[in-house]
Amino acid sequence: MMNPKGGTGSPRRSSKLFDLFNADPMIQSEDELCTGAGIAPSTAVSPGYYSDRNPTSTGASPYNQSPWSPAAVSPFARSPWAYLPLLSEEALTDPAATGLVGSLVREEGHVYSLAAAGDLLYTGSESRNIRVWKGRREMSGFKSSSGLVKAIVIAGDRIFTGHQDGKIRIWKTSSKNPTVHKRVGTLPRLKDLLKSSINPSNYVEVRRHHKTVWLRHFDAVSCLSLDEEAGILYSGSWDKTVKVWRVSDSKCLESIKAHDDAVNAVATGFGGFLFTGSADGTVKVWRREETEKGGPTRHVLMQTLLRHEAAVTSVAVAAGAVYCGSSDGVVNYWRWEGWRRQLTHGERLRGHRMPVLCLATAGSLVVSGSADKTLCVWRREEAGGSGAHAKVALLAGHEGPVKCLAVKEEDNHAGGACGGRRYVVYSGSLDNSVKVWRVSEWDTARGKTPEQGPAEAEPSSQPSRGGGTGAPVAQRQSYGTVRSPTGFGSPVGHGVKGGPPRVLAAA
Repeated sequence: MMNPKGGTGSPRRSSKLFDLFNADPMIQSEDELCTGAGIAPSTAVSPGYYSDRNPTSTGASPYNQSPWSPAAVSPFARSPWAYLPLLSEEALTDPAATGLVGSLVREEGHVYSLAAAGDLLYTGSESRNIRVWKGRREMSGFKSSSGLVKAIVIAGDRIFTGHQDGKIRIWKTSSKNPTVHKRVGTLPRLKDLLKSSINPSNYVEVRRHHKTVWLRHFDAVSCLSLDEEAGILYSGSWDKTVKVWRVSDSKCLESIKAHDDAVNAVATGFGGFLFTGSADGTVKVWRREETEKGGPTRHVLMQTLLRHEAAVTSVAVAAGAVYCGSSDGVVNYWRWEGWRRQLTHGERLRGHRMPVLCLATAGSLVVSGSADKTLCVWRREEAGGSGAHAKVALLAGHEGPVKCLAVKEEDNHAGGACGGRRYVVYSGSLDNSVKVWRVSEWDTARGKTPEQGPAEAEPSSQPSRGGGTGAPVAQRQSYGTVRSPTGFGSPVGHGVKGGPPRVLAAA
């Protein structure tokens, strides 16, 4: 059929394809349009990537004259990272103590994401590099062609990374050489985008006079969470939606219009439940309902845990507990009542003077990182089922806001005085560094003198739906280890959205 301009084909389809490839510049990327075999070595295979500041010269950077630059420290002589070991005197004399173990210092660029898997640590930054560390030494790395790295999730031999450009990239570790990583896909897949673009009903309005297909994010991917048992990956975005992806075939199963503002956090737990936190000040609970086998999923809103003015910046799920951090500096806690299959508000943990930017949990510990440059470590008391929290440590040492956390149990450690477990905590900051800490669950039993810190555990008198005011503040003993020598600055560009006081979005 002839169109009005004398060509052939469907005008409607041509218009939609034009919208997909031209009105939306994020689709025009070499990263999308080539396969693993066609990617340049500098972006596809880890041994080929270089420093972002000067990719060709090895002598111009001050880093290369540093005592930390030889190959004994890193196999990449041009890498801008250096490891500064054992900065804590206490860690030198007492390997069981809580404190700073070392720092991974970067020449330039904020650290936005961390992921720990076994003895490996993955770090993502605004440089678009994802670097892999083993034994606190750089082992390998790989680089995306666009979009700073805002989230990392590990699923076996595959690594999923969420980016500022709205894409999720999939990388795979070589079975022959674990230092080699190749990009094996991007979410959504190009063929799925092309197929969806043909049907006008697949387009949704994302802002005035602008539409895009429903299965892609049109703004930054701010967070990722993996449900290993179900084989599902969740991605949250500043476009206010959460996408549901099947890991086995990279298919988008569902798009959830989750919030009225940017989605800053997603987490899964308790057998099919999804938790989302947003700059609109809410934390929501969704239940996954299976449809036909192999078909799309359906998520139903079950509960709104929290509704307040401050932006929700982070959500973490532990055994029997859900935590959320917000821009008012508070960490809210809910207990999971399995027999009732619902959550009841427990305490408000007040350990920071500025916005909480990230959370991580391991065992009975919960760790929060803040714009006040500190980490606060709490232990959940299981005795009696009360779920009360005691502050274990206040860790200071960063010179910028703490943006991301990862925690793993320490291997081959000797039990402490009470047989408590010990953990390694990694913290990434906007000061361009990653710090490595050692934390014990039972550090308070080691005979340290308690000091009064800024932290409080405030019991809740509100119903399970959240959002009310709590009971009077109950002071708890705090056992600090390192105090900040510089005080608290005024943070900018934390990489999350929302809330009074507003946490500014990263560029």
